[in-house]
Amino acid sequence: MDDKVILTVATTGAWPSKEDTPYVPLQPEEIAEEIFACYQAGASVAHVHVRDDDNKASMKYEKFEQVVKLVRDRCDIVLNLTTSGGLGFSDEERMKPFIELKPEMASYDCGSMNWAHNSVFINSPSFLEKLGPAMRENGVKPEIEVFDAGMIYNALYYLKKGILDSPPHFQFVLGAPGGMAATVENLVFLKSLIPQEATWSALGIGRGHLPILYTALALGGHIRVGMEDNIYYSKGVLAKSNVEFVERSKRIVAEIGKKLATPDETRNILGLRKSN
Repeated sequence: MDDKVILTVATTGAWPSKEDTPYVPLQPEEIAEEIFACYQAGASVAHVHVRDDDNKASMKYEKFEQVVKLVRDRCDIVLNLTTSGGLGFSDEERMKPFIELKPEMASYDCGSMNWAHNSVFINSPSFLEKLGPAMRENGVKPEIEVFDAGMIYNALYYLKKGILDSPPHFQFVLGAPGGMAATVENLVFLKSLIPQEATWSALGIGRGHLPILYTALALGGHIRVGMEDNIYYSKGVLAKSNVEFVERSKRIVAEIGKKLATPDETRNILGLRKSN
């Protein structure tokens, strides 16, 4: 599988609005339609956020339920549900979607941080020590999201304590205000800290999107694209669909002599159990 690259698409996120870009999908039907189109273009994992009826950041279970059903009815893309669809939600609200819907993956944000210089993104030790075992009990693989180097050391601690299982899978999120900048040097450094048996992926927010994508591929990692992280296809040009990011990534992967992994190849690489 050394010639296969896992491509995750994050279509929605918690922050882009229709005022930022009219093309971002926000409600279940349009999110599911976008995920299916990205699957057809080559994405093998969908990182899912939802919004409430006012298009605000949400962990509303019914919205996740709708998206998951609509996607599962159409394709077998690997579903990765967020556990942090915004700020200020209770532990129970953050965990219910993966407990009830049992996707193959869910996010595990491995530490707290100042967010966007105006708020705090809280992932307390008590929450993380609860989250890991709950994912294990429900057959869900944690995607360990890393915004700075300290979060890797948190993950190594939880691996040692048995809160997380090995081999882990890391998602390096670079360029978030309050986290590490989206630079080649930072990605090389973060990659050097993780266990040899770990799998990993990376993304750059905004203008860091392409430099991090190219660096991840050069280092043998996997990649994530989508409007959660970047709404511009090029400087000043809005992407008209998440599919545009997927198609460009597929071309870049082909140029280096590799191929995008299928959903089943992704399951094999990450050691996932297939959802019902």
